[in-house]
Amino acid sequence: MGKVIKKGKKKRSNRKPSERWKKYNLSGDKVTKTARFCPRCGQGIFLAEAKNRLFCGKCHYVEVKK
Repeated sequence: MGKVIKKGKKKRSNRKPSERWKKYNLSGDKVTKTARFCPRCGQGIFLAEAKNRLFCGKCHYVEVKK
């Protein structure tokens, strides 16, 4: 028989649940988005915000802030 390899526990993400909802705003009964979607990828892919640019992690689209 071959070697038996034990797998450890999966590490949990250190991403806080509150960080996931920073891109949305709840006002009354309506939910609106505060972040921008990627123009190439379409709905569902948000642009990440850095100091001087907006960046899409999927297609690497970049917009420079002025």
